[in-house]
Amino acid sequence: MLPKLQKIITTDFPFLQEKKLLLAVSGGVDSIVMIRLFHKLNYQLAVAHCNFGLRGAESDGDEAFVMETCQALDIPLFTTRFDTTGYAEQHKLSIQLAARQLRYDWFHTLLENEGYDYLLTAHHADDAIETFLINLTRGTGLEGLTGIPKQNDKIIRPLLAFSRKEIEEYAREHQISWREDSSNASDKYQRNRLRHQLVPVLKELNPNFLNSFQETLQHLQQAETLMKDAAAQMYKLIVTEKEEQKLISIEKLKLLSDYNAYLYQWLKPFGFTAWNDIYDLVEAQSGKQVFSAGYRLLKDREFLILEKQKKTENRTYEIAENQEIKPDDFSIVMASVTNVTDNEDSRVIFVDKDKLKLPLVLRKWEEGDYFYPSGMNGRKKLSKYFKDEKFSLIDKEKCWLLCSDNQIVWVVGKRSDRRFKVEPITKTIIKIELRLW
Repeated sequence: MLPKLQKIITTDFPFLQEKKLLLAVSGGVDSIVMIRLFHKLNYQLAVAHCNFGLRGAESDGDEAFVMETCQALDIPLFTTRFDTTGYAEQHKLSIQLAARQLRYDWFHTLLENEGYDYLLTAHHADDAIETFLINLTRGTGLEGLTGIPKQNDKIIRPLLAFSRKEIEEYAREHQISWREDSSNASDKYQRNRLRHQLVPVLKELNPNFLNSFQETLQHLQQAETLMKDAAAQMYKLIVTEKEEQKLISIEKLKLLSDYNAYLYQWLKPFGFTAWNDIYDLVEAQSGKQVFSAGYRLLKDREFLILEKQKKTENRTYEIAENQEIKPDDFSIVMASVTNVTDNEDSRVIFVDKDKLKLPLVLRKWEEGDYFYPSGMNGRKKLSKYFKDEKFSLIDKEKCWLLCSDNQIVWVVGKRSDRRFKVEPITKTIIKIELRLW
């Protein structure tokens, strides 16, 4: 195993030289063999062991065994104990998922606090098969069928090219002892059922199944690379990034032979899972939305608009003469002036002070609001004004109103109300200006 591992490190992980490595060790054969191999290669090592307290004295025995191994090899050891059952109940997780979250959170804390560069885990080829089959039974995209990656950021899996059988044979040949986890013998967990019942049948049907599977994984990984490259190219042609929004052109999207595949690639990183709802959004009416935990995807006429969800608050602000308020990424300045200057800037209006009831109130629009648009006869509901001006849902959500005694003085940055306009008899002129940051 050692020459093969050295070749893998040289090819895939040459950057590990001179790095401080933290090894995740349970006490099982795979992680114990990993310690022995990297110890022989003279890397700067430390071991991290989690006691999940799920098997009583057996869990404590695993911890003691890892301690003895590290003492014998003179390797620093970090240990911790978790109330895994309590954590799972508190966060409504399965025991397996709770244990995974607890250990990886702790591993990342160790990396940061203790100055280690990478975490090494002892996942091997049989783990990759089992993960593939689990994802296959649950339903997944292509990335779920590409197996366990060799590297995820600071997590390295150097034993993926080795089978469980190779690792156990190496341990026996070199008289390396390890701990057996009794829960691995139980078919209570899905992974164990696949390991004990399905994988042996596949290996019986094809004695070379492991090698064939690894070749298949390689082909799937290549296909995934092609898919990601195609998605990235189409993204440049179809998606426009505007401030904090991503605008997906529906017209261009529908020219693709299977636009759902591209939507999946573009949107999956943002936590979306309701894929049928997203695909239906393309033909839906404007205003329809789909949400993930932190983002929303909105259908707005010719675009699907992706943006972060923002907390909506019924905020109001008061402003009096010669004052400035800063409610958001803009400010409103109100000051007395002696005359009206020629102005074509929609961010500035002039009004008659005597027609106002101060302080003015800045607020968001509400259903039923209406005003008397400057340059027009009669009054207009704000909802009708938005429609005529082709406001998107996002435009409407961002719209602010400056009001005098709940009468709209200004649809801020858009249109003033003629009831407050400056006339020849006006005594005091107020200039109101929108300033963007």
